[in-house]
Amino acid sequence: MPIAAAGKTRRSMSTRQRVLFLVVAWLILLMPFLFWWNTWFGRQLSDKQLGEYLQDNNKPRHIQHALVQIGDRMTRHDAGVTRWYPEVVRLSSYPVEEVRNTDAWVMGQDVSSAAAKSAGFHAALLKMLSDPSLLVRGNAALSLVRFGDASGKPQIVALLQPATVTAPQAGKVVDTSSVGTPIHQHGLLAKLEAGGQTIEIRSPIGGRIRTLSVETGQTVANGANIATVAPEENQVWEALRALYLVGQAEDLTAVIPYERDSPDSSDRVRQQAALTDQAIRSRAR
Repeated sequence: MPIAAAGKTRRSMSTRQRVLFLVVAWLILLMPFLFWWNTWFGRQLSDKQLGEYLQDNNKPRHIQHALVQIGDRMTRHDAGVTRWYPEVVRLSSYPVEEVRNTDAWVMGQDVSSAAAKSAGFHAALLKMLSDPSLLVRGNAALSLVRFGDASGKPQIVALLQPATVTAPQAGKVVDTSSVGTPIHQHGLLAKLEAGGQTIEIRSPIGGRIRTLSVETGQTVANGANIATVAPEENQVWEALRALYLVGQAEDLTAVIPYERDSPDSSDRVRQQAALTDQAIRSRAR
């Protein structure tokens, strides 16, 4: 008997199956693109979309997207963008931290126009110096420097300091990250178990885990030190640039550590720290 006759006849895919296969493959490729397209802040918005995004309380990232677009148009001196300045001021007290953080940055992109003064950018930024978020306070202080206002200098110096993270309540440590690990803002540092619940302890800033004060299995008290997080490079660089303009002799203790060769200081940061040091000493003389 021929071998071909002894085996099973191979069935080819029907036209319907081929179409279904191609559709599924196309969707697999399309979905990541659509996700990226809908979350990429560089995607240009029409004026109609921009107005709608600013009001989209169900999607705070839409509000951020609109704010980034407004900031970009400010830097291009687009006079048409001023119609949304009252909305920019309104968002300075928005409940989502990431929106307020972006908003503080945006208000620093126009520091001289009559529209910015009329909308009250300067006053809004001064109020943001009391924001519960370290990064919002810092961004507000950095924007105020562009207004020629150094009243946020303590908040700028704070951007150079490692963030100390403490236990929100007593409990048993059931998991921790590792020293030296890069971490995003709100990244997970450790987990506590208390009262049958798991509590996640997250970083208030992006950067690198400098120290961990706890180990898995350890019981900690409320308020006990969990970790310190060294701030990320761009945060440090922006703070050093601002202190180049407004720093005083008492700020040198925060600047000098970044002049040294260490894991917390890139070449760019070390160069800026040295320039800031020189500028502060020159003013002091």
